[in-house]
Amino acid sequence: MNTLAVIIPTYNEIDYIEDAIKSVEFADEIIVIDSYSTDGTKEKALSLGCTVLERKFDNFSNQKNHAISSATGDWVLFLDGDERVTQKLKLEILSVIKNGKHSGYKISFPHFYMNRFLYHKVDRVVRLVKNKNIKFTGDVHEKLHVDGSIGSLKNFMIHYTYKGLFHLLQKKDSYAWFQANTSYKKGKKATYFHLIFKPFYRFFSSYILKRGFMDGVPGLALASVNAYGVFSRYAKIILIQKGLK
Repeated sequence: MNTLAVIIPTYNEIDYIEDAIKSVEFADEIIVIDSYSTDGTKEKALSLGCTVLERKFDNFSNQKNHAISSATGDWVLFLDGDERVTQKLKLEILSVIKNGKHSGYKISFPHFYMNRFLYHKVDRVVRLVKNKNIKFTGDVHEKLHVDGSIGSLKNFMIHYTYKGLFHLLQKKDSYAWFQANTSYKKGKKATYFHLIFKPFYRFFSSYILKRGFMDGVPGLALASVNAYGVFSRYAKIILIQKGLK
């Protein structure tokens, strides 16, 4: 069991997709699940030998689950259009799918912000899994369910997380609407206390508890924007509760 499929969800990633695909050319198949891009992303992926599936976007889980059904590899690696597999990570992935002891593996992603990698702002996410009974759930920040144990890879994935301040704020607002609607449908309520306390705690957690202050000005800026994202989510929940949106 050592063949590898890579799944890349995309929407208008023409500036990034070629480098992403070339970083995983060692895979046995590359599947791009595209949400009807208008900037040539689909055509670029086809020209690089990828299988391209098109599906209207409804949520992140459904997009990836649709692509999983077409993957034939024994293992699946999930990659975003703005991510890159380094040479060291490539060698580790190839070793793991041949001799690994776990059913899935977390990969670390240092954030890239203000032209530098923030090594004190690192996400660890399950991205490499055996292609057996795997499924995503959740509309935003989707969770991958795996049968079996989970290990961790040592090497980082390069992730060009944010394409600028405007893109970052736009991304936070977009996620906030998804999260607000999901929370409201689940019956979760928001108050003005949440509107004040939750953003403050997110800033404190990002900047102090997770040592974002050690990343200098970029760490301070990112902690502030993350706090704004939480504020935006709870503000939107309140708007929905009041029937204003």
